[in-house]
Amino acid sequence: MLIGYMRVSKADGSQSTDLQRDALIAAGVDPSHIYEDLASGRRDDRPGLANCLKALREGDVLIVWKLDRLGRDMRHLINTVHDLIERDVGLKVLTGHGAAIDTTTAAGKLTFGIFAALAEFERELISERTVAGLASGSDRAAQAVRIHDLGARRPGGGEAGGRSQQARTHRSRAHRLRALHLLGVGGRQ
Repeated sequence: MLIGYMRVSKADGSQSTDLQRDALIAAGVDPSHIYEDLASGRRDDRPGLANCLKALREGDVLIVWKLDRLGRDMRHLINTVHDLIERDVGLKVLTGHGAAIDTTTAAGKLTFGIFAALAEFERELISERTVAGLASGSDRAAQAVRIHDLGARRPGGGEAGGRSQQARTHRSRAHRLRALHLLGVGGRQ
């Protein structure tokens, strides 16, 4: 039996599974045998995937549109496929990086290993870009505070309405936030 699984990263309605569903049905999956999650591929607690894996029996084939729909963590992907192979369940990936994957063949198993590594690499790049964006935002905020601080002093050293103290407070907070971001604390992980 052919069993399909599809996933989108956001449950807010900004992403749709229509394209994936159409591809799974075109590949021969009965619509009643398609499981779905609206969650990040990094999460392990995906009820649709858990139910899909429970439904698979010896001789079945799990079909996904792209490998990153199954997961973005190489260890998770490899463990999942290893479990499928142990249960004599095949995996077919319909598209992705120019090639389909079919773990019922030796070449398909090799291709899977390569693409699992690429999926994890892509996830790591997304994380690095997010951290870099947060750090850049903190740098701009700290610079804005410095500019504000320079303009807050009156000629002769007096303070204009206590704004210099506010600027020092904001600058101190900006430096603390930047340090937290550089340590990997806070923000989206």
